[in-house]
Amino acid sequence: MSSLYSRSKEYTRSRKAQSDSPPSSPSPIAKTLRHERLSRLEAATNPATSDSSYSDRASSRSSAYTRRENRLAALSRAEEESNRDYKKLYESALSENQKLKSKLQEAQLELADIKSKLEKAAQKQEKTCDRSSMLEMEKREKRALERKLSEMEEEMKILMELKSDNQRLKDENGALIRVISKLSK
Repeated sequence: MSSLYSRSKEYTRSRKAQSDSPPSSPSPIAKTLRHERLSRLEAATNPATSDSSYSDRASSRSSAYTRRENRLAALSRAEEESNRDYKKLYESALSENQKLKSKLQEAQLELADIKSKLEKAAQKQEKTCDRSSMLEMEKREKRALERKLSEMEEEMKILMELKSDNQRLKDENGALIRVISKLSK
């Protein structure tokens, strides 16, 4: 009875290790375990065959152990390979990130350059707008000054005429004074 107990304990241990893998079609180990379970049941019901089947069970157990060891070794190799794959993926992602960072920096520099050029162009346009508005203001002022100048020229002409009239009147006055002084003598 104790031998059955120890076997069932081993069975649960191997069952737990087997449950780590995802469920799929029955693996060869599961089939072997079923076979062992059936042979144990038969041995328990037929005590005469238990001695002859004991050596069979021992050899099947040792082959199960070797199969289990092989499977674990294959899993560890697969894990190492997947770790290597992850490392390669990480390295490729890292290099791609570096490339993208450098492209981003180049794009940011280009953007800053374009912004500065745009600001310079806007300032030039403002200056030209300011210049054009200044030119318009200067043209208005020039027209106003030309009007004033023409008005002053008109006034000068009038003043010159007045001056010439004034001179003429002085001359006439002087002549009249001489005539009056000659008459009064």
